Amino acid sequence: MVTEHGPTVLRVCRALLGSAAEDAWSETFLAALRAYPDLPPGSNVQAWLVTVAHRKAIDQLRAEARRPLPTADLPERPSRDGDPGGWESDLWAALAQLPLKQRQTVVYHHVAGLPYAEVAQILGGTPEAARRAAADGIAALRRTYLNEGAPDD
Repeated sequence: MVTEHGPTVLRVCRALLGSAAEDAWSETFLAALRAYPDLPPGSNVQAWLVTVAHRKAIDQLRAEARRPLPTADLPERPSRDGDPGGWESDLWAALAQLPLKQRQTVVYHHVAGLPYAEVAQILGGTPEAARRAAADGIAALRRTYLNEGAPDD
């Protein structure tokens, strides 16, 4: 399960949480390990894991909101493997600026690859609302990312 779905869950956690992603990823699989025996046969394991990751991300966001803010930003370390901190840090920063619902729908649909019906089920809305929120999020990302200047390849 970790080998097959771990990278997707990590991308979801990174897109939602940034540097706290590894903690949420670990907590997701610990919780999944405990709950897996009760998972109904034929369930979509990826959607289930994204749901668990969603809940762990919400827990992390709530905990982060209660923590005091540091007085200065630390510089990000460069990365060669796609982690936030490389050239794509501008994109991660733009994603972090989206309203939570838009960020969640963009991540769950475009990063995790879940259909809008499953995104709606995770977030407690309709597929149409999920599609709209994702479209609004992508449009905002395009405006923000393109205006700030994406790297030229």
